[in-house]
Amino acid sequence: MVSGFGDDSAVSAVVKAAAGAADEVDREARFPGEAVDMMRANKLLSVSLPLEVGGGGASITDLSAMARAIGAACSSAGMVFAMHHIQALSLTFHGATGQTADLAREIASSEALLASATTEITTGGDVRSSTCAVEVDGDTVRLEKNAPVISYGANADYIFTTARRTPDSPPSDQVLVVCPASTTVLEQTSTWDTLGFRGTCSPGYMLRTETSVANILPVDYAMISAHTMLPSSHILWASVWLGMADAALAKARAQVRASARKSPGTTPLAARLADLLVVHQEFEALVSDALSRYEDFLSSDQEEPTVGFAIAMNNVKLRASTLVVEVVTGVLALIGINAYREDHKASMGRLVRDCFGPQLMVSNERIRANNAQLVPAYRG
Repeated sequence: MVSGFGDDSAVSAVVKAAAGAADEVDREARFPGEAVDMMRANKLLSVSLPLEVGGGGASITDLSAMARAIGAACSSAGMVFAMHHIQALSLTFHGATGQTADLAREIASSEALLASATTEITTGGDVRSSTCAVEVDGDTVRLEKNAPVISYGANADYIFTTARRTPDSPPSDQVLVVCPASTTVLEQTSTWDTLGFRGTCSPGYMLRTETSVANILPVDYAMISAHTMLPSSHILWASVWLGMADAALAKARAQVRASARKSPGTTPLAARLADLLVVHQEFEALVSDALSRYEDFLSSDQEEPTVGFAIAMNNVKLRASTLVVEVVTGVLALIGINAYREDHKASMGRLVRDCFGPQLMVSNERIRANNAQLVPAYRG
């Protein structure tokens, strides 16, 4: 299932647990605990951390394949896996040595679940700007942040939180603070009752934490964002959405085979499936190309990616978020009324509702606006 990485049985166990609970997770808008427990039991939460700190040393290509497989079983579980590893990769590339090395080892050994609080109620979703600030008192850090969204924050062991470096720093001078659940208070400020991705459990919180200065990653957040968070988020999210498209096509194939058995020699549904496969192959190629670009960057001597690279990664998110809709709604039309029914094995309800989320979570309009700012500096 996961080409090139270890024993497929670990991912298969997670996929089985995720699939078994997916409909209930969606219906009740609850955390996909069964899948995450199985990730933990099979050491898939530490899999992207370096071997030197007790992790699995998985590459972004390995993670993409895992996210795709889990996303096909349960969209919410896939998104939790992806969002966790975006934070884990930030620790891998920017905090596995030096002052945060012990923290990285603890996170790896405990198979801790990592969440993110990178947006703030006062900045309109701009992750590269903060109003809140770190306050340092000796070896202690205090931070208070009003976050409009913290996905699965109530279930996380650590929350990676952006803030201004000091109370006197400008909004763009940010650091990333790793906030342990044991010393962090979350006061819920909104609810999470959405059409899709219901199991990501992403309400808003007022976050208050007190932790060690050793839990501040020793790299500017601007570097972490450009090098790791932006490309890994767009690639891993797109991988989950590709898994959703895989799941939709599996339903389409079942319908086409059933139709062929009833009416041998006629292939009207097969022709429509062939058209959807073209879109799906474009989707696969998009993710594959993004992985190649990022792997090439990581193996190069560059510290920061180029403007062209940043635009390309943004475009992965933009295109993937529309391709998943094309595939899923195309399958809905192919199967017909049974796909529209919630009480049928061919039901597409959960996938249809989930497939519209990618255009809205980190709004495509915000991504386009970011590209518009980058384009004047792009030289081709």
